[in-house]
Amino acid sequence: MYIDSHCHLDKVDLTPYADDFDAMLDAARANQVDTLLSVSVDMASFPALYERIASREGLYASVGVHPLHSDEGLVQVSRLVEEAARPKVVAIGETGLDYYYDADSAQLQQESFQRHLEAAGQAQLPVIVHTRDAREDTLRLIERHGDARSGGVLHCFTESAGMAAAAIELNYFISFSGIITFRNAEELRDVVRQVPLERMLIETDSPYLAPVPYRGRKNEPRYVPAVAQCIADLKGVSIDEVAQRTSENFYRLFSRAAQRRVK
Repeated sequence: MYIDSHCHLDKVDLTPYADDFDAMLDAARANQVDTLLSVSVDMASFPALYERIASREGLYASVGVHPLHSDEGLVQVSRLVEEAARPKVVAIGETGLDYYYDADSAQLQQESFQRHLEAAGQAQLPVIVHTRDAREDTLRLIERHGDARSGGVLHCFTESAGMAAAAIELNYFISFSGIITFRNAEELRDVVRQVPLERMLIETDSPYLAPVPYRGRKNEPRYVPAVAQCIADLKGVSIDEVAQRTSENFYRLFSRAAQRRVK
């Protein structure tokens, strides 16, 4: 069984399923993807996101504000902690820093990121971090304001092996998406070879970044085995081992999901 550790279920294209959300989930389960974490990007859409997943087995949510949504207003730490008390919220985020698309708002992004890190410490939940072209500041803020006990994950990782190693030292996991299957991603595949399997997660980041051989389509959770297969090939292990180890890692990191797990 596979776990899609990062997707946006409120944004997945349901057109192929006649707008039937459960049919999309059934397609994922038919591909042995039985657990999904739907990640929040802003506070306005969070309640509807949570309501959609709350009653469904194997679905979880995070709460937070994407760095490129920081200009919509800084969320209060108390608001994040309050929303994080919902039983199926297993993480804070996604938060972080993105200087590739918006370096001009770096200060605002850093303030937002710091608030999320502090909220995660109070809630004792891991943090889902988006980072792009902001390696030093991302690690500095995690070290200064994060809680190493609950840790977190650098999702959709596209940075260096050095950054991955530094994050692992801070009790973070590294999550890889379909980008590792892209033709021009050889440097990133080198990073995959260096990151220990016991610190790795897999994700789709649906509806974005569909992996090979699904490039050109809208991404969805049922495609996450393609990411696992790429990792298996790079690591020289079976896809079953990748599925098992990344699932174990998911429950190690997202302990609230582990508490609700049906065995």
